[in-house]
Amino acid sequence: MTNTQQVIERAMTFVAVSKALREREQQRLAAWKRRVDISRPLPPLPRAVQLSLKLDR
Repeated sequence: MTNTQQVIERAMTFVAVSKALREREQQRLAAWKRRVDISRPLPPLPRAVQLSLKLDR
């Protein structure tokens, strides 16, 4: 193998390792976001509206 081929091979290996790390980090972040979304409290319900009953028809 020539020096150029070795450099190219190392660069391609570095790119593959970087891509694997990035994908693993994205999966970890997605899992963390799911846990955060699950642990959030529910939003408050709107205030109840009392309906008027027309009893004097």
